[in-house]
Amino acid sequence: MRDADLAVAPGEFFTLLGPSGCGKTTILRMLAGFLLPSAGRIVFGEQDVTRVPPNRRGTAMVFQNYALFPHLSVFENVAFGLRIRRVSAADLRRRVGEALAQVRLTHLEGRRIDQLSGGQQQRVALARALVVQPNVLLLDEPLSNLDAKLREETRAEIRRIQTAAGITTVYVTHDQAEAMAVSDRIAVMSAGEIHQIGTPPEVYYRPATRFVAEFIGKNNLVQGTLVAASGRSGTVDAGDGLRLEVPLDGRPGPGPATGTRVLLSIRPEAFRVAAPGETRNVLAGTVRRHEFGGAYTEYSVAAGGRDWTVWLPREGLDAYAAGTTLRLAVAQIYVVAS
Repeated sequence: MRDADLAVAPGEFFTLLGPSGCGKTTILRMLAGFLLPSAGRIVFGEQDVTRVPPNRRGTAMVFQNYALFPHLSVFENVAFGLRIRRVSAADLRRRVGEALAQVRLTHLEGRRIDQLSGGQQQRVALARALVVQPNVLLLDEPLSNLDAKLREETRAEIRRIQTAAGITTVYVTHDQAEAMAVSDRIAVMSAGEIHQIGTPPEVYYRPATRFVAEFIGKNNLVQGTLVAASGRSGTVDAGDGLRLEVPLDGRPGPGPATGTRVLLSIRPEAFRVAAPGETRNVLAGTVRRHEFGGAYTEYSVAAGGRDWTVWLPREGLDAYAAGTTLRLAVAQIYVVAS
């Protein structure tokens, strides 16, 4: 793990996103107090908690495998942390009832854990974390054991509950769609290093490094040379006769100088069929293949010496067949790095 400098705002839903082994769970376990950092400090509000034991940090953690007690009922699983804290019987009943209502499981409080679906078990684990009223909620890959449809439903439920509770939340996942759907901000990580911190649109449309551009969604990465620059825009020679006008504002630091090699990010949805006579940022290519994508069709288009991944809205049941020549206009280009 390299130096990691993170600041999470009160009430924020902050996600650590990256491939397995990149250090996401290590950071989460340090926040929980299960691991000590080799350097630096961990501060909650004004309190330095670097060496405060886990049970005194005011955190609650939902584990990947939920860590529920199969021999106890839903009610007793949620009540467990309160019993350890010696909460009075009346207060315990009230708080467990409120937590179960938050996750919409009041009607199942008497069920055993092995009588619940995976999604219901996940909500029990969340209620058990919320009932102790933590200052910080920590979630470690909580949806990884659920099927695709249930994962979508449950992530929406987690976000609803978190927003209603107003609780500061740090969430760990390797799933990009999951991170994009629930997060206020995302830290994208690889090999123990944080590559970028930003809102979902920022890390998607304005990736800070090649890794972020490749890891977040599908992308067309184009290496070229900046041959002209004027104010907020420039012209990039992408080879094979392809020249693209690109914006040079919006990136931190000074813009690249003329003659610099640059990396461009062009998302598949940035393309559209060019209008007759249109010439700016237009490439002509041949359809190699296409795949049905629901609301859009994904095309592989050969143009300018490379294959482009292009998403075009569907028009009826037909798609452009392999071998069709298309003129495509690029609506949005971002300079990733120079």
